[in-house]
Amino acid sequence: MHSFPARTADSQYRAEIHPALVSFVDEVCGTLARLCAYLMALALMAIGGIALWQHLPDVAAMESSPGAWSPTARTAPAFAVSQFIFPGKTETYEILRHPEGGRKDVFHWTGAGGAPAAELEIYRPGEEIDQVGSAAGYLAARMDPAGARELEAAGIIDSKFGAVTLFRRIGGAAAAHACLRFYKHLDEPKFRLSGWSCLGEDMPARRAEIGCMLNRLVLLTAGNDTKLAELFARAELRRRDCAASGAPPLPADWVMGTDDPRLRGAL
Repeated sequence: MHSFPARTADSQYRAEIHPALVSFVDEVCGTLARLCAYLMALALMAIGGIALWQHLPDVAAMESSPGAWSPTARTAPAFAVSQFIFPGKTETYEILRHPEGGRKDVFHWTGAGGAPAAELEIYRPGEEIDQVGSAAGYLAARMDPAGARELEAAGIIDSKFGAVTLFRRIGGAAAAHACLRFYKHLDEPKFRLSGWSCLGEDMPARRAEIGCMLNRLVLLTAGNDTKLAELFARAELRRRDCAASGAPPLPADWVMGTDDPRLRGAL
């Protein structure tokens, strides 16, 4: 008979502690949920901070020098040149961008010991003002920033992009052994090829090397530039197999010859 009060007390104890446990579990779950939300917010802030930090150098470069070209390492290459025409040469590819939208894709080739061998620049202008001036002056500044050496015309060569003008350093007999510069400008689409080459033992071989370089230039991606894609598609139809390094060059007439016609004079 005395067991009834004990059972009644036990039932009352369980009825009183059960709501407390439920409240404790609810509090723990709420705390964990708030902690997870807090950690996710911190992760999103960290991701945004990293993205901003990676983009900050390009923005700072544009703001500090609004008219200057700045290199970029996060842009995919748009062009390629077959390595078979430059055996044993090391190639580097550089992309420069202008705040006004211009882009320069520059190939550099070096030989043994790091000696410069050739360079090719593909320029697609944006809204910036292209202050090139004369082709000879621009090419002279590329290899001689001090502008101490003038250039003269050295004839033209044929390529899949059409006729390309050549230049060489003024200097009599020494000019015959100097590196050759080249320049090709197109109005539609706006597109410019320029550079220089020191490959080849004599003038005909150097002319052939430049022609081969341009004929082996291919487009990897045009992005949204349909006119550029059409230009390379048409150029491929005119491409000829270029002579390998050391092979005899193609025959040339007085215009396409190895020397500049004297009646033209210096540019």
